[in-house]
Amino acid sequence: MQHFDVVIVGGGMAGATAALAIKKTSPTLQVAVIEAFAPKSQTHPSFDDRSIALADQSVQYLKQFNLFNADWPFAEAIKQVHVSDRGHFGKTSLHHQDYKTNALGYVVEVNPFGAYLHQQLAKTDIQLYCPATINELKQTQSSVELTLNDETQLSGKLLVVADGAQSPTRKQLNIGFDSLAYEQGALIANIEVEGGHSGQAFERFTEHGPMALLPMTQNRYSLVWCMPSVHLEHYKTLEPDAFISELQTAFGYRAGVFKQVGMRAQYPLVLGRVEQLVHHRSLLIGNAAHAIHPIAGQGFNLGLRDIQALVELIASKQHALGEHAFTQAYNRARAQDIKMVMTLTDALVRLFSNSSRLMALGRSCGLLAMSLSENLKAPLAKQLMGHVIKGKS
Repeated sequence: MQHFDVVIVGGGMAGATAALAIKKTSPTLQVAVIEAFAPKSQTHPSFDDRSIALADQSVQYLKQFNLFNADWPFAEAIKQVHVSDRGHFGKTSLHHQDYKTNALGYVVEVNPFGAYLHQQLAKTDIQLYCPATINELKQTQSSVELTLNDETQLSGKLLVVADGAQSPTRKQLNIGFDSLAYEQGALIANIEVEGGHSGQAFERFTEHGPMALLPMTQNRYSLVWCMPSVHLEHYKTLEPDAFISELQTAFGYRAGVFKQVGMRAQYPLVLGRVEQLVHHRSLLIGNAAHAIHPIAGQGFNLGLRDIQALVELIASKQHALGEHAFTQAYNRARAQDIKMVMTLTDALVRLFSNSSRLMALGRSCGLLAMSLSENLKAPLAKQLMGHVIKGKS
């Protein structure tokens, strides 16, 4: 049996980032990563690559480990964010200059970013088991013992679960996941815009759900269009020209003239959180720990703050790695932030996905007030830029 200090299950963006951050902060630790799927070797973005939004705080953190570069051909700066309520007078906008930063955040394409992370893993002594899955998991007093599908056996003082929203490892640990399905799904696609986007992002609220456009390279937007689940199939199967026409009608021309749409995909939207973030010598990060609505682009950023808390806890050496005091300290460090972000995003969904005229008037007044007052706009800016908003737990 091979013995490690930290074993990470999941080598996607959260798991690979966690492994690299741990290794670069605490280089003497022995780290292993178990990943079920080999990453795509292609590192150049394609028209249809999916993307994620990295908040400013996330970008600054990743830069510490050489895990972000604004000059990547698959990264695009968000210079400005426009927020509006369709059919009503309220609107506001956020500009990067107002916060003395080069960008409010960046949009990064997932496939080339994941390939870059795995290139960095290969430059370290992190042991990567890929493709590999866990057949058997056993928790002992001093370690977690794993048997992989090829009968390889290994153990770790700490098990970090980062294998996604449907986490099989979470199920093996018998950790429940409480989820509430929204009556909405999300349709995602990349859209080419005539004349470029100038780094502008848009969050537009409609009576059926929010629409977001995030700037990408090659004059593209990443579209996230939330709508009642019964409408998803219709919009997914429309002919491209018909879809572009419907999108233009729904969104208007504030973002420009849409020219081309790539592959469309759909997925259900849920609000979900694990019953417990930690177990004996085990803890959860990223989508394995929480699922939130994409309304403010906070999903991966929330997971990065999980990683940051974990890495800081390991580096502090305040508690022995993996012991009860260690996992409880992680739980305390993350519970409030996770609860706050989930509460805020859920409240935004319910506030703006509402056809009540009285609610619409209140929303418009609120957005108008934000446009006139930097103090009122500050909490929205902090959330979009990934800075933790303090509140009572």
